Formats: sequence, C-alpha cells, structure tokens
Amino acid sequence: MHFSPEQALRLARETLDIESAAILGLKSRLTPQGFARAVELMLACQGRVVVMGMGKSGHVGRKVAATLASTGTPALFVHPAEASHGDLGMIQPQDVALAISNSGESAELNAILPLIKRMGAPLVAMTGQPHSTLAGCADVLLDSGVAREACPLNLAPTASTTAQLALGDALAVALLDARGFKAEDFARSHPGGALGRKLLTRVADVMRQGSEVPCVPPEASFSELMREISAKGLGAAAIADAQGRAIGIFTDGDLRRLIETGRDLRPLTARDVMHASPRHIAPAALAAEAAKLMERHRISVLLVQGDEGRLQGVVSSHDLMRAKVI
Repeated sequence: MHFSPEQALRLARETLDIESAAILGLKSRLTPQGFARAVELMLACQGRVVVMGMGKSGHVGRKVAATLASTGTPALFVHPAEASHGDLGMIQPQDVALAISNSGESAELNAILPLIKRMGAPLVAMTGQPHSTLAGCADVLLDSGVAREACPLNLAPTASTTAQLALGDALAVALLDARGFKAEDFARSHPGGALGRKLLTRVADVMRQGSEVPCVPPEASFSELMREISAKGLGAAAIADAQGRAIGIFTDGDLRRLIETGRDLRPLTARDVMHASPRHIAPAALAAEAAKLMERHRISVLLVQGDEGRLQGVVSSHDLMRAKVI
C-alpha cells in the first residue's frame, strides 16, 4: 500500500468536480410533468410520503424521508425487502410512494411495484434510467441520472447518490414553500435543537419570579435598596409602586456612576436614584427577543411586565445562557 498526498488531493478535487456536475446536470431535467407533478401529488397527499430504496439508495431514502418529515410533509421510510414480508401494510391508498433506485432494476423494489399500483397509491420514481422497469411503472418520473460515478472504477454509488440527495432536498424545499412552512413550524419539529430553543422558549419559561425578583418600593432607603440587590444576586433591583407597577430600576452600573459623583448616598431613597421607565418585556415574548433587546441597549437585566405594567418577573443574560437561548 502506497499513500500519496498529491494523489489523494487530486482525486478529492476530481470527486467534487464530478459530483458538482452531477447536481447541476439535474436542473435541465426538472419539468412540469416530472418535478412539479411530484410536488403536486405530495402536497395533495392525504396520507404520508412513503420513501423506498435498496442499498445506498435506501440510505438516501431514509434521509429524504427525514427531511420531508421535518419540513412539514409527513413521511416515512419502508425497506423494500421488509415490505415483502409484512411491512407493505404500512403503505395505504392515500399515501404517495417515492421509490429511489439508480438502475431502476432493484429486484426487491420491483417485486412490490405491482402491489403498490394495485393499491392505488401514486408512484413517483427517482431513477437514473428513464427506460427501466421502475420508470415504466411510475406515475411520475424524476430523472436522477449522472454521466459517471466519482469512483475511479465508475462502480461505487457516489455521484448518483449525491444527485438523489440533492433531488430529495429540492422536493422538500418546494413542498415547504408551497405549504407556507415557517421557521416556527421547523422549530416545533426540532424542540431539542438550538433553533427550537430560540423559537419556542418564552420569557415566562426562563424568568425569575416571586421571591426571586429583586424589588423595593420607591420610598425604600438606599441601604434597603443595596441589601435587596445583594440578596438576589442579579446586580439590579426593580422599583415598584403600591399597585405592583414597575416604575424604575437601579443597577450595579448606576451605583458605580453614583459613587463617582462623590454624593452622600445615605439620605437617598430608591426613587431618588432609579432610572424611570425601565426597559421591559412581556412574559409571552420569545426569549430570543429578550436577548436582542439586551444586546441592543447593552444591558444584562430586563424587567418582565404584564398587564398595566405590573411587574411579573425579571430575566437576565445569565438566565438566557442557562436556557441555551444565547
């Protein structure tokens, strides 16, 4: 065995060139009768898009089904060999079948095509051979053919599977656009991911409330104000009137600036030192909005106000980081 870095790089670049050309070659073969019709069938589908494929095409099929499902099109993958042994019952007449095979002559797949046709489920074929058995059985044909594989022997599925993946992504993108699928919809199917946290987490989910909220009345002495800030550990305290409305805020930064003036702080009250009309946010707002507001105004604490300006809680940048919103 002899390893040549130069040879490895040459083959890598050649592979990328071949696979790039394979994807670009698909563009001229997208037609209203083919691609647009497939999207139309899947959009009107009352059941699920059932994706099938053997070998490498099967691996591609699993990914295509997962992408469709996560972007608003109900989908699942059915293994053709397992379908012949009972899993065919997972396919119903109201479904749309998407069969993927580069050769179009996969024995396991072709064996169940007559049953799918008899069932009445529309069949979309994604194949590199427009004159194959699979293509002949299909209601809609998606031509995923490539000029050559990236494999030096022109044998291992490489460019062909890349083309299948790209065509599957194209279907998913066209479908999500037609459905009016939004980022919020995507987040709902990805609640554990970063996007899900940003688009689903509300201020009410992360804010501190009740006894955790640093708060004093406007007539509180400066000493009482400082004790409240120290006790709650947020570096700030809200000033609220008798009706529970937030009328001001005082922060560690305000304290530093006040000390720099040389003023005698002992006789001061919370009302004397507070910032009136503090920045605030509603509990139903997205936590990501709170993060943007903090960044825009260069602050680390936001008061959370409900109806009529009543103080309901407080949220800090640390709370947002702990919730992995930022």
